Amino acid sequence: MKSLSNSGCSIMYTMKTFYGRANPTTGALDWVEESEEYDYHQEIARSCYADMLHDHDRNKKYYEGIRAAVTRVKARGEKVIVLDIGTGTGLLSMMAVTAGADFCYAVEVFKPMAEAAQCIVEKNGFSDKIKIINKHSTDVTVGPDGDMQVKANVLITELFDTELIGEGALPSYEHAHQNLMQDRCEAVPHRATVYAQLVESELLWSWAQLQPVEVEGARLVPPPAVGRCAGAHAVCDIQLSQVSPASFTPLGPVCTMFTVDFSKPVSSAFQAHSSQFVAQSSGRAQVVLSWWDLDMDPSGSIVCTMAPSWTYQEPKMAPWRDHWMQSVYFLPVESQVTEGEELSLMVCHDDYSLWYSLQPPHQEDICAPPSRPCCTCQAHLVWTRPRFGELNDRRRTESYISALRSVLREDSVCLSVSDGSLLPVFAHMLGAKKVFGLENSQMSKQVIDEVLEANSMKGRVELLEIRLEQLTSNDVGGEQISVLMGEPYFSTSLLPWHSLFFWYCRTALAGLLRPNASILPRAASLHMVAVEFQDLWRIRAPCGTCEGFDVTPMDEMVQRSLDFHESREAEPHPLWEYPCRALTQSTAAMTFDFTQCLPQQPISTQGSLSFIREGRCHGVALWMEYHLTDDITVSAGLTGPINEQGDCEWSRHRKQGVYFFGSPWEISGDGRAAVSYSFTFEPSLGDIRMDFTVTSQ
Repeated sequence: MKSLSNSGCSIMYTMKTFYGRANPTTGALDWVEESEEYDYHQEIARSCYADMLHDHDRNKKYYEGIRAAVTRVKARGEKVIVLDIGTGTGLLSMMAVTAGADFCYAVEVFKPMAEAAQCIVEKNGFSDKIKIINKHSTDVTVGPDGDMQVKANVLITELFDTELIGEGALPSYEHAHQNLMQDRCEAVPHRATVYAQLVESELLWSWAQLQPVEVEGARLVPPPAVGRCAGAHAVCDIQLSQVSPASFTPLGPVCTMFTVDFSKPVSSAFQAHSSQFVAQSSGRAQVVLSWWDLDMDPSGSIVCTMAPSWTYQEPKMAPWRDHWMQSVYFLPVESQVTEGEELSLMVCHDDYSLWYSLQPPHQEDICAPPSRPCCTCQAHLVWTRPRFGELNDRRRTESYISALRSVLREDSVCLSVSDGSLLPVFAHMLGAKKVFGLENSQMSKQVIDEVLEANSMKGRVELLEIRLEQLTSNDVGGEQISVLMGEPYFSTSLLPWHSLFFWYCRTALAGLLRPNASILPRAASLHMVAVEFQDLWRIRAPCGTCEGFDVTPMDEMVQRSLDFHESREAEPHPLWEYPCRALTQSTAAMTFDFTQCLPQQPISTQGSLSFIREGRCHGVALWMEYHLTDDITVSAGLTGPINEQGDCEWSRHRKQGVYFFGSPWEISGDGRAAVSYSFTFEPSLGDIRMDFTVTSQ
């Protein structure tokens, strides 16, 4: 048993056990010894606690709202008893006591966070006024022997996610009003308002529906079932500020869809709301953009908004936050609208989620509200939204078709190793003699089969749902493979180099390949560039003091979790959503030759990159590039050259790796400082160990 002492508080971690963990690079099941607290540490290390505490706009608005609520209760001559649900660090409870609250009950279900909150409350001298309750709020009891002595008259919560209600806010409010709150109470926030805008967007719609592809003059069309499918239900949450207004056409105004008053009893039952408007443009109704505001007081004078930056007169004034973003909803069907046409946008919600539909105007009472959408075609379960975007990327598709065209012959026997890939379909359309596709699941096999059937090619490609190590010559008709191809894409990949699983596949299949077999891609390279993040650094930066309160125990808790080996490595982020500046040139740090089998010994490389721009270096961005042929390369990272200011354009299809430095480095940009790097690829482990050091001359 290990005790970690922190400011007089002890947080205990015990025992170790073995976990079976699928290795995304090797495909093997690895048995590793980890602490029983391993999952806790991973959740803490990857959490947004720091991001929330760095969100000064949020903190300021909450503080103002809390002061106003306490003042209103005191004006009634009542003692101020606060219930803070989802207290996290205890910040909002400490704000309440500072504002004059008599006592706070602070509820936190996540045990490590509750322990940290207890330490923070004690460190700031509030332990006599704040009681930390390590329970779910629905388990809290009231009474002489209960968790709360009396019911509260001020309800403070931060239970929201990007969709507002996705973390169970409505059931929690419902229970609190029924069981934990006085009849006349104040709430901070007082009210939430959900907004939506109907748009046409080729970019966003490409994340929901498979588009036709031209191959050698023939048109590959998606299966009809995919076009009719309402798609995956889960919300698409993104940094909408990074989607340029040039990427969509508004078909109507920003509509107020519904509000929730948190100071009154709240229902988690199904509800439907609609907003009528006149179409301001003609186009295809495809996508709904949505966000919400919080009114911290009844008058609506203290507002915390999630609106994207392009709704501001001064976009740079928009606060950045990653814990609350914006939502994209895809309509069940695409429909044509005409400028001047009357439209009715409907939003439905249950206790955890929202969904939108376009209804005939003035018929909301006649038409039954649509049920929650679900995928019926399987494609939206096999392909993620970024994956749909990748499959619909015409430029990328043309690169693969050109590469295939250069290696295929009339007698080519092809084997594709990628999950839910169209490469075997392309190979058949380009004239290969035989094409096989190795699929990882019955569902992905079914989706590609439906693509083939929709294009009168059923049976022309043989899809194999078989484990790689079990594949024999009989499974490919006794033929030797002349073209082994992959994008590579694997649904289990998290970090860019996990796609090296293709190399393991190529090695395992060596006995089935012709001596002169073409491997596509021929190679892959791992690239890096040292960067300054505009905002993403906040998710890893320690807070120290937040709004005048010492929260260093939380910093220390997060650091302990980051010290676990897996958390010390790079982490995946879609960098197109998180602007950064390159402070060095980019470089290919490692190259992996797929034409050769996987080596038995580790591959190591080291070098350095000089800083060429002034800035604050927060870490290193990493990505893979795939060399399909000698002259055709597809990047899963930078999609264009870095400009003179260091601005970067990133692929929207894959996440890049980010290695955060423990603390940022101030760089003068005079060329006398450099980032030294070393990488070691361990084939037996399927892992890349990396280390970076900033040095100055």
